[in-house]
Amino acid sequence: MADSYDLLVIGAGSAGLSAARFARRLGLTVALVEKDRVGGDCTWTGCVPSKALLRAAGVSYDTRTARRFGLTTIPPVETDFHRVMSRVRGTIAEIYQAESPDALGSEGIDVVVGEARFLDSRTVDVAGRNLTARRFIICTGARPIIPNILGLKDVPFLTYETVWDLQRPPQHLVVVGGGPIGCELAQAFLRLGSAVTLVEAADRLLPQEEPEASDLLARQLVSEGLDLRLATGLVSTNRKGDGISLSLSGGVEEHADAVLLAVGRWAYLEGLDLDRAGIRTNHAGVVVDRNLCTSQRHIYAAGDCTSGLQFTHYAAYQGFMAVRNAFLPMNGRGIPRHTPRVTFTGPEVAQVGMTEAQANDRYGTRVAVTDWPMGSVDRAVVDGRREGLIKLVHLPNGKLLGATVVAPRAGEMVHEWSLALDHGLKLSDVAASLHAYPTYSIANQQAAVQFTVDRMLSGRSGRLLRKLAQGFRSPWHGRTLA
Repeated sequence: MADSYDLLVIGAGSAGLSAARFARRLGLTVALVEKDRVGGDCTWTGCVPSKALLRAAGVSYDTRTARRFGLTTIPPVETDFHRVMSRVRGTIAEIYQAESPDALGSEGIDVVVGEARFLDSRTVDVAGRNLTARRFIICTGARPIIPNILGLKDVPFLTYETVWDLQRPPQHLVVVGGGPIGCELAQAFLRLGSAVTLVEAADRLLPQEEPEASDLLARQLVSEGLDLRLATGLVSTNRKGDGISLSLSGGVEEHADAVLLAVGRWAYLEGLDLDRAGIRTNHAGVVVDRNLCTSQRHIYAAGDCTSGLQFTHYAAYQGFMAVRNAFLPMNGRGIPRHTPRVTFTGPEVAQVGMTEAQANDRYGTRVAVTDWPMGSVDRAVVDGRREGLIKLVHLPNGKLLGATVVAPRAGEMVHEWSLALDHGLKLSDVAASLHAYPTYSIANQQAAVQFTVDRMLSGRSGRLLRKLAQGFRSPWHGRTLA
């Protein structure tokens, strides 16, 4: 392998893989440096294993509640945790095959294993080997935040990185944090048979989402047996026999055999010696401009290690755009205007654009809201999954500002609203686009139609249309076909 490249990418997660592969398609020589495992959090500890676990948990839940469809399951469903986790690991292995060092090597990408350390702005040391490049992209990702809680270092707590090492399901799991990771893993273990308590310092789950979405998800989780403690903080922890004792705010004591921390993620920058390269950082990560360029013009950063959003698809987009901006003329925006996000609980919670509160801050009293309940969607009724809603935030003329979808397939449904935002479409445009029946996505059209028809029939124009309709007679009126 050569020691000098067109591009050197540090970190082989979603952003790094996207960057390296696009650079190769441009015909550039590429080195991809990874200190641990190619694939990053998404493949090994995040998206892939969590969704595989949620799938198993969903099958368990559907089977245990099959009586509502007239089906009886005898004997009752039991969780073989070893086989569940074996399937999770098998799913990881299958997806990893497409991004392994051998696979990347066959694409012409040099994978260099080891910790990267900047010697200066043009040279990186990896395990004693000096690598140089025309351009660099930092894609080192993020790691779990470990809060400064009294006694925490003395108990065997879990994070989204280590929960996959469990050999048996916890009898009682306490999840600290009611964001996407906390909610997903809490519901997964709950449906697989563990008693689960979720502790959240805010007064609702998913604090970044619409309050209606938070409330709906909370009701669903509680109905499944979750012990939900909102507006509650973790004060201290200590060992008690074979378990863990937790002191919560308000003097409440909780006992569990496992604790999962899900309170956020920090950018991972340790050991890079970015100061030697003159790269600016702040409390949130590497500082970049809108084109993803750092304080050094030939060094870019993308994904979770920057101060932006922390999503796999967002990181992959930025990895692509960092290469595009580093090597091609006419810079493109590396920070998307609209980024859809999904919490993969049951039901899923998806959002894109502004929430109602964000829109009110910007547009004031001009903001309008259109709601559509999933209970009015025939497919949801047929499937027995009526819990959910669509909430559209828009201007009086129907220009879309943001959308929230809570539904079994919200993650698939939200992309229509993402496309609408990207292209400045109005609700009337979605209303005029025919959707197939019976699908969940037809709810998008139904919500848009409700607003469009209400607006069309309101005020003076609405009164005129009604009079025209009542008095109009077709030239074919009264005739019969020969």
